[in-house]
Amino acid sequence: MGTMRKKTQVSFVIRDEEERQHKNGVSSLQLDAAQGRLYSAGRDGIIRVWSTANGLQDRYIQSMEHHTDWVNDIVLCCGGKNLISASSDTTVKVWNAPKGFCMSTLRTHKDYVRTLAYAKDKEQVASAGLDRAIFLWDVNTLTALTASNNTVTTSSLVGNKESIYSLAMNPPGTILVSGSTEKVLRVWDPRNCSRLMKLRGHADNVKALVVSKDGTQCVSGSSDGTIKLWSLSQQRCVSTIRVHTEAVWALLATENFTHIISGGRDRLVIITELRNPDNFLIVCEETAPILKLCFTADQQGIWVSTSESDIRCWKLPPLNSLNADMYNQSTYNTNNVFQLQPIHHIPGGPAIKHYTVLNDKRHIITKDTANNVAVYDVLKACKIEDLGEVNYEEEIKKRFKMIYVPNWFNVDLKTGMLTIHLGQDETDCLSAWVSAKEAGLTSEIDQKVNFGALLLQALLEHWNHVNRVNESGQKVMGNSFFSVPLHTPLIFSEVGGRTLYRLQVGDAGGETEGNLLNETVPPWVVDVAIEMSAPKLNKLPFYLLSHSSCQSKQDRQKKDRLVANDFIQCRKVAEHVVEKIVGGGDANGAGAGAGAGAGSGKGSANEDSGNDAPEERVELLCCDQVLDPNMDLRTVRHFIWKSNVEFTLHYRILKQ
Repeated sequence: MGTMRKKTQVSFVIRDEEERQHKNGVSSLQLDAAQGRLYSAGRDGIIRVWSTANGLQDRYIQSMEHHTDWVNDIVLCCGGKNLISASSDTTVKVWNAPKGFCMSTLRTHKDYVRTLAYAKDKEQVASAGLDRAIFLWDVNTLTALTASNNTVTTSSLVGNKESIYSLAMNPPGTILVSGSTEKVLRVWDPRNCSRLMKLRGHADNVKALVVSKDGTQCVSGSSDGTIKLWSLSQQRCVSTIRVHTEAVWALLATENFTHIISGGRDRLVIITELRNPDNFLIVCEETAPILKLCFTADQQGIWVSTSESDIRCWKLPPLNSLNADMYNQSTYNTNNVFQLQPIHHIPGGPAIKHYTVLNDKRHIITKDTANNVAVYDVLKACKIEDLGEVNYEEEIKKRFKMIYVPNWFNVDLKTGMLTIHLGQDETDCLSAWVSAKEAGLTSEIDQKVNFGALLLQALLEHWNHVNRVNESGQKVMGNSFFSVPLHTPLIFSEVGGRTLYRLQVGDAGGETEGNLLNETVPPWVVDVAIEMSAPKLNKLPFYLLSHSSCQSKQDRQKKDRLVANDFIQCRKVAEHVVEKIVGGGDANGAGAGAGAGAGSGKGSANEDSGNDAPEERVELLCCDQVLDPNMDLRTVRHFIWKSNVEFTLHYRILKQ
């Protein structure tokens, strides 16, 4: 036996065709001063490009999409030609920056990649994250990679004991510093991968680092709320700066390493003179914890990103104006904030923060950070209604239906958008059988459809698979009821693990895509989505006996055990009672009768036994509650029987 391949999970994102605003926090910023472009990395998994030109109403240029989880850091290299990105989807990606497409994906890391560092003079990039490894990449080698040929030999720095959250290199690439949950700074020489020193002093995770050009000094920011200046030549901490009241997450040093600009959890951007830390000034107060800082082209201002989706640009004070006497710095009040209004503002969009899957296991009600409530249709992968700022709980109540459909997907809000993960195998994903008429897909009375199968057929309808035929040998694309938007991102990943492949639904027809899908899509998905095999039906065993109000002695002994499809309606069971029991048929044969009649979803009983409908001759009860003939068995079990042990239905004869 070879190694078992991990299960493959199918997921997709419900979103607009073009997402022109970040939907979640912005983790990293890079400025291309020559082109007047700002690159921003989003926790919504998307890197966006903005124009920094003055006076623009709309700065959006384009989106760079390929990651399937938070983008944690980006580095612009090769004079703006290429962008490297690091993500929680465990990959590092290499992009053609001007055109915005992903050239290759590096899968060397085994866990979230949190941080990158760049040695500009050497075109070398380092990446690190929660797998404790630091990898060094030669950018020129990386940019020569293609989607099909992306195996890279890379040197790695080992010896970290814990997850790495920050990295810094100086431009000549002679020094690399890493910060981690170990609370120490580790210093390396990237040229020969040797360890130089370990610097102790912080009391918590080191979240931000900057190194001076000559590699002799380093500044670190930590979750312990302090900023430390280190002399690498003396291997010691020179000073500890305490200007923030909470964790420091972002640092920026001025050109000649005289001042440090810092931001973090307390939402303040502060500029401090390194040699005289009493000289500091609060530049601005942001609306959320600060994740990243980046200079404007003239270094007179800074772009600031936070755990919210907006990006703002603030003017910096002239460095010579920082003077401890100018401000009473001991108390923070708005009088000593340098800027109250940003120079530029790139507005972000709201993130979905709450969701409720309705009982029909098809519609989801959401509420976002701006308190807007909306309704999504998972089956058609789209938003169907914006309700605005209405009462979320009321909407959920209003849409409650007494119907039980098995869970066939889960929802993930990590990116601020709805990511839908389909059930991990056939039994999960393909458990939701419903009446096509009740789902509003057709007017045919007795047709049953399977939500998971229909959706997989729609998601993969553009894939030119060789086996695409139905029983009569015709080529079938998708299902006959609906399609999903072509821009829908479709993701195949290892369950709970790394992404194997991401593409847009509309691109599945391409040759390269087709080959990658052949390698990635699990066989059971090909069965239902391409070869159109009907998924298995869920059988539900139950006992049927006459109600105590009309039991004779011999009736009490009789307890029929029947098996039927879980979605058949109580009406079918009433039909069975009329046909087999009231009509004097042999009740012991009932098991087979209900099983077969129910199996096709089309009852086997004659509707004309007597001239009354079966539900007028027999009523069914569960836990002494009279059942609606339209209710299906799984709904009865879920809402009335309320237990997974085999359940019991009673019948009471109304008319012989």
